[in-house]
This record gives sequence, C-alpha cells and structure tokens, in this order.
Amino acid sequence: MNDIGVIGLGVMGKNIAINMMNNSFKVAGYNRSYEKTEELIKENHENFTGYKMLKDFVNSLSIPRKVFLMVSAGKAVDAVIDELIPLLSENDIIMDAGNSYFKDTNSREEKLKDLGINYFGVGVSGGEEGALKGPSIMPGGEKEAYPLISDILEAISAKYDGESCCKYIGPKGSGHYVKMVHNGIEYADMQLLAEVYLILKNNGYSNIEISEILDKWNKTEVESYLVFITSKVLKEKDDKTNNDLIDMIVDVAGNKGTGRWTSIEALSQEYNASLLTAAYQARIMSNEIELRKDLSNKISKEQGEKLDVEVLRKAYSLAKSVAFAQGFGLYKDASEKYNWDLDLKEIASIFRAGCIIQARLLQEIMKAYEDGTKNILTLPVFKNQLVENSKDLRKVVLSGVQSGLALPVFTSALTYLDSLSSELLGANIIQAQRDYFGAHTYQRVDRDGFEHHNWSEE
Repeated sequence: MNDIGVIGLGVMGKNIAINMMNNSFKVAGYNRSYEKTEELIKENHENFTGYKMLKDFVNSLSIPRKVFLMVSAGKAVDAVIDELIPLLSENDIIMDAGNSYFKDTNSREEKLKDLGINYFGVGVSGGEEGALKGPSIMPGGEKEAYPLISDILEAISAKYDGESCCKYIGPKGSGHYVKMVHNGIEYADMQLLAEVYLILKNNGYSNIEISEILDKWNKTEVESYLVFITSKVLKEKDDKTNNDLIDMIVDVAGNKGTGRWTSIEALSQEYNASLLTAAYQARIMSNEIELRKDLSNKISKEQGEKLDVEVLRKAYSLAKSVAFAQGFGLYKDASEKYNWDLDLKEIASIFRAGCIIQARLLQEIMKAYEDGTKNILTLPVFKNQLVENSKDLRKVVLSGVQSGLALPVFTSALTYLDSLSSELLGANIIQAQRDYFGAHTYQRVDRDGFEHHNWSEE
C-alpha cells in the first residue's frame, strides 16, 4: 500500500512527490492528463506508482487515506474534491497544498467535516526548488487529525538547525491564511528591492555594481533569500544578446492573487497593512505600460540628491522591518478575530528556511513574540532601528520624490511611521465633518461620551 497520494503532477506536484519518495514514503500519483503521470513513471522512481484511474489511485492508499492536492486554486480544487468524496471513507484526509483563498478552505473544511473527512489547507512556500529539497509548510485543519500527517509533512519540509520548518498552524483555513500573508510580505520585500534597484540605477550604478552592493548587504542584518537572488539576477547575461538579462525583461509584473487577497483581508480586518497593499498596487501600475510610455517625461522632474549607499541600506532595513511588522500584525489580529490561537513565534520559526521570505530578521521576530509583545516594532532592537534609521528613510523618500522615482513601499513605510509617531493626525477634523453632514457625533477631549453639535450654516 502507498503511504500518500499526490494529485496534480505539474512541476510543483512532481517535485513534492519526489521529495516524499526521497524521504522513503511510498507515493501514488494521479494527474487529470495521464501524460504527466507517465512522465514520472518513466523516471523509474523506486517508491512511485502512477495511476490512470482515480479509483485505483485511492484504493492503493493505506488507511486512513492521505491525499495531497497540488492543483490550481479555485474551481479545480472543488472539482477534484467532488470526484474524491464518493471514493473516500470516514477519517480519510485531503490536503490542499495550493494557494487557495482561506475562506474557500473554511467552507471546504466544513463541508467535508460533515462527511467525516478531514480537510487541511496546507500553505507551501519555496517554489520549485523548495518543493523538491524542502519547503516551509503551514498546515491548518483539525488538530486531532494532524498527527496522522505530521510525520510526512515534517519530513519533507526544510530544516533550520535540524528543526523542521513545518508546524501545525491552527484550525480551518488558518494555514492558507498564514501563507497568504507570507506572500503579502513577500510582495512588499520584492518591491522594496525593486525600488532599491531604481534608486541605484538613477544614481548611476551599473547592474554589476548594484549586484556587488547587495552581496555586501547580505552579510548584514538585512540578509535574506530575496536579497541573495536579486543580486544573482543582476549578474545574469542574456544568452541571445549578451546584454544583462535584467535589461531585456519587460518592466511589467504579474501576480497570482495572494497579494490582492492580503490587501482585501487587511481592509476587511480594518488593519493597516499599507506596505503590503502598496506593493500589490505597484504591480498593477506596472501593467499600465502604454500609458506610462505616453506620460513619461511629461511631468517635471529633477535629479535628487545622490544617496549614500549606507543611507539606502539603513532605509531598506527599516522599511523591511515595517513590512514584516505589518504582516505579523495581521496574523495577530486574525488570530483574535477568528479564534485561531496562532503561535506567532512558531510561524516566524518556520519561515527561517525553505520559503521566499526567509531572512535573518526572523530571529529577532521570534524573540519579540517570546517576550509576548503585541507589535514587533516595540521590541528594543526595532525601536532603536526606528530612532537610528528613520532619518535615512526620510532622505530616501525625499530624494525619490525630487527625482520623480516611484517608490510606493518606501513612501508607505515613512507615512506609516509618521502616523504612528504623530500626536495629531487631523482625525478631529474628520469627526467634525461627519457630525456636520451626518450627525454622526464626536468625542471630546475634556469628557467621556459622544456628542452632537448643531453646526452653524453661515
């Protein structure tokens, strides 16, 4: 009998299946188009058996059956679930390891729970290489059922100092929620590095010089996977023209929905995740390429002050911390709203290897939640960074504004910090306006309660 079955044998599904086999698990494979299954069969993996019929695939699994879905989020997941339901028995387990929207996962979990089938939304981060060599894994579902799958998931996950980067997250769609916000943080850090690149290019640095700068940065507190790969892509040559490959890539960025969901959920929770939202909006703006070409050079700009590289590094370090603070703040807020009891220290720990946002910063975040802090920016190391680096962040934003560089995430970081540190934000004007046109009442500084004023029309 097979230990686990993988449905969806595209690149990610195939790599995760091989990862399972490499960890001595017997794997059944099924793909809607049999050609993908045949490709894997022909590779002659000792622990793999491919199936043409879904029924045969399911019947080959040991009890309770464990089915791992690696299919596209949305209707494809529901279609596979509907096909599986008649073939499964009570206590069997379905794991959706795609980037499903967490509220869809909530609904599927409730539907299958009524049928006695356990459903886990499993966040997986690490891309193709992570799937093969060990990703960060975020399983959410029925806690009592987790021990039935923990040995497989923890075995195939990335390891940090020998510790598995897979921990039980919480009930229902919490695993997919954590992966969703992980991607929101990822968007923000990617955009910050894109803005660093823009600033340095504007200051006259070549691609190879920027790459060397990032190599040096990656030996400091901003060390991360994303800094590392950004340095790498800047060095790559185009095999068709021998130009730098980065200069041959169209200035447009796509997305697969998780950044949008993070922004929508932040608004729904009434939680400020402005850096994460700004990064998503930046991708939307990049697609306005024809309008951008038409309007380029039509707005007056001038060369801003040339920035010292160390100033830029300190500004990046602070903005990156703010992005992580907003992401982990979303986790804390969601945990309270949805009664998930998320362990934020554990979440930080599983991001230290295998995933896209792995960074040295996560060690400090773990310490923050070990101390029970509500916001990582209140931890002394981050407070010191706010004091020491905020002037550098302001310099970067001012230089960008003067030069006409679009720096949405750096700018959002500064606005967020200025808002946090302002005694007066003008919200009293908004209270007065709302009371004037809608009698919504206002609060006074000298006594408790809400009042309405009869405003003069003159």
